[in-house]
Amino acid sequence: MLSASAACRRHWSSALRRSTRRHYRSPVRTNLTLEDLGDLLDKPLVAVLATLRMDGSVLHSPVYHEWRDGGVNIWGAQQNVKVRHLRHDPRATILVAESDPPLRAVEVRGRARFIEQGVSETALRIVTRYEGPEDGAADVEALRGADIIIRIEPGDIRVWDYADEFSTG
Repeated sequence: MLSASAACRRHWSSALRRSTRRHYRSPVRTNLTLEDLGDLLDKPLVAVLATLRMDGSVLHSPVYHEWRDGGVNIWGAQQNVKVRHLRHDPRATILVAESDPPLRAVEVRGRARFIEQGVSETALRIVTRYEGPEDGAADVEALRGADIIIRIEPGDIRVWDYADEFSTG
């Protein structure tokens, strides 16, 4: 007779083998376009921005964002560490991904530039998506004059999902 811990290990080992087989039979769908993602970029998902520190290591920062006119806008404080990193080295990657099936995602790699005109209007559009009009307006007003828009236009875009993995058909 198996001990409780041996039975538990056997159960999880079997579950892992089944999961691995399923994963490799239904690989991630790649070579998709932004249009294939449907409404993903319209959702208020917190994105992850990757910037390069002075020592070359990567800093990942959660950010509010918007996809607009073929690029990503991010609102931030001018003295924020991610802005300082991008002023030193403008290479950046932003990842927008959902946590629920079909696990759609897009990675945008490019060079950041800074927009100092119309910051409050863009910031309000971005923050309102996440916090609503009242809280968004208060946050934008609190940072007015000390904020900036980071604009990342794609050099490369990678799009994927797991729609085949979660299909019901």
